[in-house]
Amino acid sequence: MTPIRQEDFIRSIRDALQFISYYHPADYIRALARAWEAERSPAARDAMAQILVNSRMCAEGHRPICQDTGIVTVFLRIGMDVRWDASLGVQEMVDEGVRRAYLDPDNKLRLSILADPAGARRNTGDNTPAVVHCELVPGDTVDVHVAAKGGGSEAKSKFIMLNPSDSIVDWVLKTVPMMGAGWCPPGILGLGIGGTAEKAMLLAKRALMEPIDIQALAARGPNTRAEELRLELYDQVNALGIGAQGLGGLTTVLDVKVLDYPTHAANLPVAMIPNCAATRHAHFVLDGRGPVSLDPPSIEDWPKLTYDASRGRRVDLDRVTREEVAAWKPGEALLLNGRIYTGRDAAHKRMVEALDRGERLPVDLAGRFIYYVGPVDPVRDEVMGPAGPTTSTRMDKFTRQMLTQTGLLGMIGKAERGPAAIEAIRDHRSVYLMAVGGAAYLVSKAIRAARVVAFPDLGMEAIYEFEVKDMPVMVAVDSKGVSVHQTGPREWQARIGKIPVGAA
Repeated sequence: MTPIRQEDFIRSIRDALQFISYYHPADYIRALARAWEAERSPAARDAMAQILVNSRMCAEGHRPICQDTGIVTVFLRIGMDVRWDASLGVQEMVDEGVRRAYLDPDNKLRLSILADPAGARRNTGDNTPAVVHCELVPGDTVDVHVAAKGGGSEAKSKFIMLNPSDSIVDWVLKTVPMMGAGWCPPGILGLGIGGTAEKAMLLAKRALMEPIDIQALAARGPNTRAEELRLELYDQVNALGIGAQGLGGLTTVLDVKVLDYPTHAANLPVAMIPNCAATRHAHFVLDGRGPVSLDPPSIEDWPKLTYDASRGRRVDLDRVTREEVAAWKPGEALLLNGRIYTGRDAAHKRMVEALDRGERLPVDLAGRFIYYVGPVDPVRDEVMGPAGPTTSTRMDKFTRQMLTQTGLLGMIGKAERGPAAIEAIRDHRSVYLMAVGGAAYLVSKAIRAARVVAFPDLGMEAIYEFEVKDMPVMVAVDSKGVSVHQTGPREWQARIGKIPVGAA
């Protein structure tokens, strides 16, 4: 029997989580580079360039690809001839590996996990517990797939119990546009088909850890219905024209993965889970010879490109006026300079509750911009760790009240805004700016000073004051309520022409 030592298992989990925090899988880098080279939408091409430059910066600097360093999911296939040399259970060992990885002082990762999710929502302080799935199989090794899944893409997970005669393709093409861009495309779609409701979801999640190989599949041709589905959905989803960051373009998905399982005659369970631009997963096998060491991608896997952060209209946030904001055009590139405040869900909830009570807020937002971000803590000489945007639609329900009662001039986040938020932006002659999701380390380099100014007990969700220099953003909703997340995909779907506009 193969002895698997407790410390070897814990260290391997810890090392893998650190590894995937700053190294994209090589297949993802190559697939995104191909998409960037082929892209014809200037906005989508620019977004992909930022993601690729950010990816290389993180690999070289060993800092997180995204500020959302994820919830840890582990799939274990444990050989029945394995003997554990351990005093902890499997869940406890995984959690200890997570704890060590996320609290590493050389590369701090963001602590995003909240206990009592339907109540107090208290941060656990070490990103545990992980979500662990175990399977006992013949053999004498422990096969491990580990992933760190961001909340933005996880929030877009979908499930449906179709009738056996229903079309899976039709459901996917109807559902993907409704997911918006909060999952940070271009990424990967994982589909689980069959089994039961919970089995389909597990299949979809597990599918995301398979290598990107859609081009090789297209070259050799499909051998199964699942492979036929992959190719059909890859073409049809990309023909929707959603594009990188939802800005319109040729590439929305880099691959579609499908796993299936036998199911009941009366059922057709289908789950769909997207993986974002911060695709993070690793595979290793423990065989009793000690902890595992993963091989990093080659620097040659990244395209030779740089991002010119000097392009765009420079804006002085400390002097900007509503009249100046009214002149900004949808899709225009801006470089932000001056003070901005941060605020996510928990901070917005507290501010709105204070406003409802007639209280003054701890920060004066009149004429200011608020950035929807929960940053990573800094290390060494950093002012701030990776600080990319979070999904803006979660703040939509607060938007009108914040604009009306605080004098807030604009907001910065990722992906689209919903109809109510766009209407509020138009009514207040405000503006919504978009930063690129998946370029968190690149964005953090624009932060020249940072301090917590309110709600320190919220941890990464506290309100910070940032001093920024040439922070790159795009006008996503102008003061007239024109949204590039509506105009861009419509334009590119029509250009691609494979699916009639409005068919999905």
